[in-house]
Amino acid sequence: MPDIDTFLAFYVAVLAIQLSPGPDMMLVIGRGVGQGRRTALLNAIGITLLAGAIQISLLILGVASLLQTSPLAFDILRWAGAAYLVWLGAKLICRADRHGGGAGAAAQSISTAAALREGTINNLTNPKALVFLFAFLPQFVNPESSWPVAVQLLVLGTVTKLSNFVILSSVAVGAGALGGWLSRRPMLIAWQERFAGIVMILLGLRLAFSGDARAAR
Repeated sequence: MPDIDTFLAFYVAVLAIQLSPGPDMMLVIGRGVGQGRRTALLNAIGITLLAGAIQISLLILGVASLLQTSPLAFDILRWAGAAYLVWLGAKLICRADRHGGGAGAAAQSISTAAALREGTINNLTNPKALVFLFAFLPQFVNPESSWPVAVQLLVLGTVTKLSNFVILSSVAVGAGALGGWLSRRPMLIAWQERFAGIVMILLGLRLAFSGDARAAR
């Protein structure tokens, strides 16, 4: 395993990236305000725990090397992530327009499976998460350690995802509280959904046309 100084440097980088707004955080905020704390927390579980289980497994299996050496493979994931963000944003805007700020604009929670799936897909196609896990994290592995490389990847990946879960859960609770206040003001919910939808679309377009995963930060 990395020594304590190396691990602390790793975790500082983890926090710096996870605390910066990106597609995952915007999804949690948007769902927390629009659909409430429950949906936002389910999104956070999908983003961190479910997507993390898949990503860490792929990392250990060596898929990281494929994404690092194949620009096409990474571009496909980047474009998929951009398209998904635009689609989510368009859905929010269309729903807000249908409600028209009337009484029907009150928050309506989506199903548990849909919220978990939404969070998982959002993170699996988020280049910010992929770059960190598949390109940055392996640099902290010590091949000379008595710990197998696979175990080191598992530990570092787990620390990353659990840290993100704590952060996004806190964001979900805060956004959910704001959503409770907004639920008594349906006109504001409609405008919030429009704003969140526009932000998601802009993030998706920036991601699609930037050609650089760092734009997702």
